[in-house]
Amino acid sequence: MRITIVTGQDGARGATGDVVVIDVIRAFTTAAHAFAAGIEEIELVATVEEAFARDGFRMGEVGGRLIPGFDHNNSPSALAGRKLAGRAVQRTGSGTQGAVLATKARSLWLGSLVVASATARALQGSDAVTLVAMGAPGEPADEEDMAGAVAIEAALRGEPVPRERVIAMVRGSRAASRHASGDADRPAADIDRCCALDAFNFAMMAERRDGRVIARAIRT
Repeated sequence: MRITIVTGQDGARGATGDVVVIDVIRAFTTAAHAFAAGIEEIELVATVEEAFARDGFRMGEVGGRLIPGFDHNNSPSALAGRKLAGRAVQRTGSGTQGAVLATKARSLWLGSLVVASATARALQGSDAVTLVAMGAPGEPADEEDMAGAVAIEAALRGEPVPRERVIAMVRGSRAASRHASGDADRPAADIDRCCALDAFNFAMMAERRDGRVIARAIRT
């Protein structure tokens, strides 16, 4: 298996083979919690306008903050214990952008630490995997998204995931430092959720349908 790690939106645009777009803090940790809460599919969009044009439980952020009129921000911890159903629509500044841009992918997956090993299991037998560590827009790949790439690569190679290393990368990241107790949009509890390696036993596969990007949870 050939495994390539690329970064950011340019990396997503050029990614080929089976592609995993990684956003640990927080888009694809939040997506995993939405599936765990009962959401059946998530449509990933690039803009707020597209999100309002779609039906479903709208979740996401601009600048890390709740979008007025959305049902939820980008907080995975705020989804814990919730019961949801039907479809969701997600717009974020990094993760959903990468998924929309990855048009050269043979297959497309959403990656984070909470689904790292499940994602690797789903991709066993692939001859070429590209891991896209997204990072914040206009910034180098964030430490937490590289941590996701490190974890998934190890699992793909059949090696032990370096748990302590990847968790330290997430907790020490610039993105983690922006979270604080009492911040409804960036609660400190989100970082614990983002560090919960292999919390879920499903992978998140996205498909393009009539120009739209739709993700579902796939048990592995």
